[in-house]
Amino acid sequence: MALKSWVDSANRHTDFPLENLPYGVFRVGRRGHIGVAIGERILDLHGAFDDGLIAEEACTRETLNELMSRGREAALALRARLMELLADGAAERQKVARHLISRKEAEMLLPCAIGDYTDFYASIQHATNVGSMFRPDNPLLPNYKYVPIGYHGRASSIVISGTPFHRPLGQTRDDATAPPIYGPSKRLDYEMEVGLFIGRGNDLGETIPIDGAESHIFGLCLVNDWSARDIQTWEYQPLGPFLAKNFATTVSPWVVTLDALEPFRVAPYARAEDDPAPLPYLSFDGDRGINLMLEVSIKTPAMTEPMRVSRGNFREMYWTIAQLVAHHGSNGCNLRAGDLLASGTVSGAEKESRGCLLERTWRGTEPLELPNGDRRTFLEDGDEVIMRGWCEKDGLRIGFGECRGTVLPARA
Repeated sequence: MALKSWVDSANRHTDFPLENLPYGVFRVGRRGHIGVAIGERILDLHGAFDDGLIAEEACTRETLNELMSRGREAALALRARLMELLADGAAERQKVARHLISRKEAEMLLPCAIGDYTDFYASIQHATNVGSMFRPDNPLLPNYKYVPIGYHGRASSIVISGTPFHRPLGQTRDDATAPPIYGPSKRLDYEMEVGLFIGRGNDLGETIPIDGAESHIFGLCLVNDWSARDIQTWEYQPLGPFLAKNFATTVSPWVVTLDALEPFRVAPYARAEDDPAPLPYLSFDGDRGINLMLEVSIKTPAMTEPMRVSRGNFREMYWTIAQLVAHHGSNGCNLRAGDLLASGTVSGAEKESRGCLLERTWRGTEPLELPNGDRRTFLEDGDEVIMRGWCEKDGLRIGFGECRGTVLPARA
């Protein structure tokens, strides 16, 4: 049975009931404040600390980095206190109410200073689909089932949901007999991903054992890893993604803790009988998957309402979040509080569950038919992409909110 809050909007159909309490950074005045979402409101944790309601001084900072660095245990203790303050019948209700503001009045900021950003390739369906387009005889490379593949992205171009961005410029070559040209990307794409923020880090040279990997995760968010497919095709060999990926990456503003997601744990992806077992440092027991629904919609300038173009589930990922963290630290790489790790495109076996246009339109050969008669193979200027994510079970819904971004024309 769902818990009840004295904040009425938290008891309705909402992404942010009392059982969620995701962390974010918002601004109403000049400074950013840390807050938690509760229904249609935000509880200002800076104000709550100043009023003696909570004891965690890290909540007075302008980013979540210090709170993240204190580890999952500190966040769990704070979460328990916040649930006590916001639960129906709370003794200090009137005092807490002074620090609630409307989410509509707040400007959301990046939740933390992101020092490093790594993007993985953890969906075997996505990897197989993309591989079959470019290597039909050998779609999945032999290392995929042994090692979580990833690349280091650009932290400086990560933006918060709602931030528009310009179509990137770059080198492309459609004609194999001619030199490349430089200009705006013509095959701009989105990628539906899940991100995880590192909480407590590890020292340089220290590995992260798989059994303790999730203790290094502060929480999850939604990620749109915008991709220029034509630039990527030309530049990605031999060293992988570069300018095709680092012009913009959008993240949702609210960080949902693993503790809020525990009721939605499921068995990890079922590997084929002839698949190799993970190497010992990546092997684990238990239900480490997450039953997280993910949805992508597109709204063009000519449309009055967005159209859903895909719906998938994070439980379909070949590599779990614990395996991504353990592998990242397996060579002694030092992860730090606020580092962002993204899953890579989340795609399932069905066409409707493919998490990017490259797959959804099969490299542009199967255009999307939009309600107003328009068609899309890749994104055009003015298009807005809206991503949503949620877990739902036995009447309880834990949501991630939205991850939005709009394509502006390329700069001259």
